[in-house]
Amino acid sequence: MKILVTGGTGLLGGRLIPKLVEDGHQIFALTRSVSFHAKLKAMGATPVDADLESSKPFVLPEIDAVVHAAALFRFSGPREPFFRTNVDGTAALLKAAESACAKTFVYISAAGIHMDNGGTLICNADESAQTFPNHFSAYLASKARADSLVLAANKPGFRTIALRPPAIWGPGDPFSRALPEAVRSGQFAFIDRGDYPFSTCHVDNVVEAIQCALERGEGGHAFFIKDQEEQTFREFVASLANLQGLSIDKMRSLSYWFISTIGRLFDTIWTVTRKDGDPPISRSMIRMIGREFTVNDAAARRELGYVGRTLRDAGLQSYKEPANRR
Repeated sequence: MKILVTGGTGLLGGRLIPKLVEDGHQIFALTRSVSFHAKLKAMGATPVDADLESSKPFVLPEIDAVVHAAALFRFSGPREPFFRTNVDGTAALLKAAESACAKTFVYISAAGIHMDNGGTLICNADESAQTFPNHFSAYLASKARADSLVLAANKPGFRTIALRPPAIWGPGDPFSRALPEAVRSGQFAFIDRGDYPFSTCHVDNVVEAIQCALERGEGGHAFFIKDQEEQTFREFVASLANLQGLSIDKMRSLSYWFISTIGRLFDTIWTVTRKDGDPPISRSMIRMIGREFTVNDAAARRELGYVGRTLRDAGLQSYKEPANRR
């Protein structure tokens, strides 16, 4: 197939494009900067210059499918850029994909769109659970709205599917990169000791789910995908820390409600002073990682043929791969 991929230079795209090329597909990669051309070509993709943040419509080459993995992700910041990129950009891409004769559109959504504002514990949720398009988190709100747009665009001849992974991890993920400095500086603290179940999805399992969705699955449907093995958030952090020779035994623990209040305060300070980047603690970050959150991926296993073949040990081993093998 001729497949257009967005987010090709990110954590997921960097694993996805080489795999799709290996599968024999012809890959086009959307990029807004010529500086990424060489990297995309090295992975076997043909760069296509276009900007999801632009208000101008763009034209794609004739393609069979789209995998939309690009998104603006931050824990804090004004809402408008999130909606311009994640919602308006997705709407523009849907329109361009139809014009380019695409028959399949796979959207990488987020399981977190089912998290409410109040910190409700979520246990074994399925895809019928409520989503929150007006969430206080601009990221989660924009992803919820884009998810709805994608599913609503399904029609005969244009099959749309939303994949909803929880926390994506793997070589180069932001969390594992930031963990050593956070631990050594004393800035990292567990929330309620981290002793709560927490679903994750290794990046290679997301790639597997995309491969499945390109071939099968009823349009207009969303699917949770996750790792096979269950764990607590504390166990997840410990496994990443151990890879880097770090110990979590003496890390502090704070209550969810206390640290969420501190996050709200930091958000306010960053907004009032218009500081760049995310604050060290934000309300969105605490909501996303600080409460029990598990999902049920039975529908993806049943309808897409998804397995989640990358198990925990293999996922941890992937961090040790040479860069040229990723």
